[in-house]
Amino acid sequence: MEGASTSTEDFAPTWQPRGAAPGPQRLFARLLVLTRPFFALLTRSRWTGLDRLPSRGGVIVVSNHVSKADPLTLARFLLLAGRTPSFLAKDSLFEVPVVGRVLAATGQVPVQRGRVDAQTAFAAALERLRAGGCIVMYTDGTLTKDPEQWPMVGKSGSVRLALETGVPVVPVVQWGVQRLLPRQGRPRLVPRAPLQVVVGEPVDLSAWEGAPVTATVLREATAAVVDSLVTILEDVRGENAPPRWDVRTQSRTEVPA
Repeated sequence: MEGASTSTEDFAPTWQPRGAAPGPQRLFARLLVLTRPFFALLTRSRWTGLDRLPSRGGVIVVSNHVSKADPLTLARFLLLAGRTPSFLAKDSLFEVPVVGRVLAATGQVPVQRGRVDAQTAFAAALERLRAGGCIVMYTDGTLTKDPEQWPMVGKSGSVRLALETGVPVVPVVQWGVQRLLPRQGRPRLVPRAPLQVVVGEPVDLSAWEGAPVTATVLREATAAVVDSLVTILEDVRGENAPPRWDVRTQSRTEVPA
C-alpha cells in the first residue's frame, strides 16, 4: 500500500491536536506523552498513510482489535497525527479505579451494551462529530475472536454515525501490537515488537447515502467498512484473509448476516 511513512523516532509531534477541547482532551494528550519512552524501548513503530487522515472536521476512525494495548497505541498514533480521539468504551471500564477517572477526565464515551442507554452514547458521539471531533470505533466491538486474528463480521455503529452525519469513515489498521501484549498469555517484552499502523482511504459509502436506514443498508455498508480494513491488513500481513468469522455461529461466513 502506498502512502507517506515515518517512524516514531523521526516523527516530531506538536502535542497540540487539532480540534482538542482546552480541558479534558488536552489532558489526554499530556498523559500519552509519558508513553513515548515505553514505545521507544519495546517497539519498532512504522506509520503509513498519515496524509489520508483528515486534519480537521468530524471523522470516524475504524480499526481492527487484536490486543488490549490497541487503544493506547491507536490513541498515540492519532495524537501524533494531530487528532484527539474519543473512544467508545465499555461502561464497566469507567468503574475501574484510576482507569475510570482517567477515561472520564479525557472525554471518552461510555457505552452500556444491550441497554436503551446506549442511545446516550450514540447521541454523545453525534455531538462530538458535528463539533469536528474524532470518534474511534472497533468494527468488532471487542477483541477479535477470529482464530487467525482477522476482523470479524462487523458491528454497525460506525455506519449509523456516518450516515447520520455525513462525516468520512477512515480505516486504520494496527498490526504487531499483539506480539507485545497477546490476547492471551503474558506480555512479550523482547525482542522489540514491530508495530505497524496503516491509514487507508475513506470508505466510499455513497451507495447508501440518503437511503432509508434498513437492516439491509446497515449490513451492506458495514461489510464495506470491514472490507476496507481487511484489504489493508491483507497487504500488511502478506496473505489473503479467510471468510469472516461470525461470533453468533462460531464459524466463518462468506456473506455477513
